[in-house]
Amino acid sequence: MKKCNQCQLQFQISEADKKFYKRIDVPEPTLCPSCRSQRRLAWRNERNLYKRKCDLTGKSIISIYPADSPFKVYGPDVWYTDKWDAMNYGRDFDFNSKSSSGSFFEQFADLQKVAPRIGQVVINLENCPYGNQMWYCKNSYLCFDAGFNEDALFCDATYHSKNVADCSFVRNCEFSYFLTDCIKCCNSFFLQDCINCSDSFFSIDCGSCQNIAFCHNLRNKKNYLFNQPVSEEKFKQVISDIKSGSYIKWQEYRRQFKEKILALAVHKENHNINIENCTGDYLQNCKNCQNCFDCDSSEDLNYVTRADEKIFLSMDIDHCSIAQSCYEGICISGNNINFSFNSYHPNNSELYYCDSMANCQNCFGCISLSNKKYCILNKQYSKKEYDELIPKIIKYMQSTPPAAGQAVEWGEFFPVTLSPFAYNETVANEYFPLTKDEVINKGWKWRDQNQRDYQKQTYDLPDNLSDISDDIFKAILVCGDCRKNYKITSHELKFYRKFNLPIPRKCNDCRHNERLAFRNARMLFDRKCMKCKADVRTTYSPDRQEKVYCEKCYLETVY
Repeated sequence: MKKCNQCQLQFQISEADKKFYKRIDVPEPTLCPSCRSQRRLAWRNERNLYKRKCDLTGKSIISIYPADSPFKVYGPDVWYTDKWDAMNYGRDFDFNSKSSSGSFFEQFADLQKVAPRIGQVVINLENCPYGNQMWYCKNSYLCFDAGFNEDALFCDATYHSKNVADCSFVRNCEFSYFLTDCIKCCNSFFLQDCINCSDSFFSIDCGSCQNIAFCHNLRNKKNYLFNQPVSEEKFKQVISDIKSGSYIKWQEYRRQFKEKILALAVHKENHNINIENCTGDYLQNCKNCQNCFDCDSSEDLNYVTRADEKIFLSMDIDHCSIAQSCYEGICISGNNINFSFNSYHPNNSELYYCDSMANCQNCFGCISLSNKKYCILNKQYSKKEYDELIPKIIKYMQSTPPAAGQAVEWGEFFPVTLSPFAYNETVANEYFPLTKDEVINKGWKWRDQNQRDYQKQTYDLPDNLSDISDDIFKAILVCGDCRKNYKITSHELKFYRKFNLPIPRKCNDCRHNERLAFRNARMLFDRKCMKCKADVRTTYSPDRQEKVYCEKCYLETVY
């Protein structure tokens, strides 16, 4: 057992973990798995957007870096061009520990201040000016971690979907609203953990169903209400009332779903599909994955989250795709990518302590390079020079005392203090929420919202959608939870009118947090099946009251 240097809790390093560290020649970690994940997630600002100037063209851009950020920021339209060269910021590695920039982390921080970074991480978008971490999307607005979508609004972790709004962790859905962890659902509203359902409402854990409302744990059913069969006419009457456009009625239906349906539902110990020798949750088509969450088509992983596809032989990575033999990284692709960030490219390989790299190989401590090899701190070397210098740098990192509040250097991911974002701007604050005082006491950055910009609401929202005119486009609304201002766009109102849905009274971020609250924390607990008393490993903590069954009892009950 080891004691975590951050939370001071004991954690165990398995024999399999030790073999992995030995294979890639890195020391055992000094932080527990949770603190390691928190440290990495503190490097991903996914949802906070700001207006600022592009530091190359002077044009106004949308960026994940605010205007007062100390970094050079370029818009995506010029960042991906040859109008600039990040190699111009290269420098020699300084082995003099007595200098003002003695440690490697300090030298990397100096390079951070001058090497330009991309304002939004986006690729091949059409009419999607507001969003981040988006790929191959069209006509989508305020979506994050999204790919291959069309006409999507306010979605996150949503892929291959069309005409959807307010959805999280969704795949191949269309004409739907407020879905969480759903696959292949159509014309459905407020579903959780449903697969291949259509014309369905306020239901959880249903599969291959049509025309259901307020149901749970159903399979291959049609025209069901509160898990009871009803006539097609009766079902149409109920749905007509649900889709009346009344906000008051909609809120009552949501209350019934939360207080009645969720309490009645039987929950399998996990949400895994087609797995072999895995622990974690929301794993699909995976093998030999331990303590992993939200992974697809991957093998031989430990402590990995949000692995989209084809991740192999890796440990301690988040938000990755098409990767192999990677360790301690976030937002990465490629082979043998270690201690690196925001480096998406399947041809990346042999990167150490790098940021924002594309199609690069054998680079160490570099930022914003494309199509480069054998570079250190953005300076070019020959293969021979590179191979001779890297062992010296590693030895230096092993012997140089770390700065106050930082982890040891070699073998550890970048400290949170070097993150280009404030802690409360990052995904870390969603999964490891801290107060401002807690963040400041750790020596990390916090960004206060500018309350002076908040304005009073200028539009009196009626209960029913039919009473809302196009004047709402000019209105300033106030979120019922956080009190921030938000607006309704023409694209958005068109969606609500198409399905006769009420106008939301909360901002996009608070609606996102509401969906996130439906998912369990990425933590595993030991508890008993509530039917047969068998031991299970689950994300449902023992003190929760839901009906949690082992897989065997769940299948006997539901199917």
